[in-house]
Amino acid sequence: MAAATGVSAHTLRYYERAGLIHPIARNPGNQRRYSESDVEWVNFLLRLRETGMAIARMREYAKLRAEGPATVEARLGLLEVHRAGLREQIALLSSHEKALEAKIATYRHELADSRGPQPGSRHQ
Repeated sequence: MAAATGVSAHTLRYYERAGLIHPIARNPGNQRRYSESDVEWVNFLLRLRETGMAIARMREYAKLRAEGPATVEARLGLLEVHRAGLREQIALLSSHEKALEAKIATYRHELADSRGPQPGSRHQ
């Protein structure tokens, strides 16, 4: 699982203790045996985490998921609220990026003006 998801064994054990992943079946040698659906679930958890979802909210989502199809509406609502927050963050970051681009352009123009025409340039 660690190789398939890029997550350390320590993180996987933490996710299990935190209730994000169900207790995993073990083989006779006491090694955890993950299924393909387990891999997909951990990858989805990682995506949620990378988008800034708090562990408590991830735990809430995982609990709903474990309860089955009757919780689809609640899960949808949770994800829609998270998406709205992401969209706000993206808009804010975009605004910050535009401000930085403007400042960078200002400095580039200042440097170009202070250097004047360079030898060998067509602008002599």
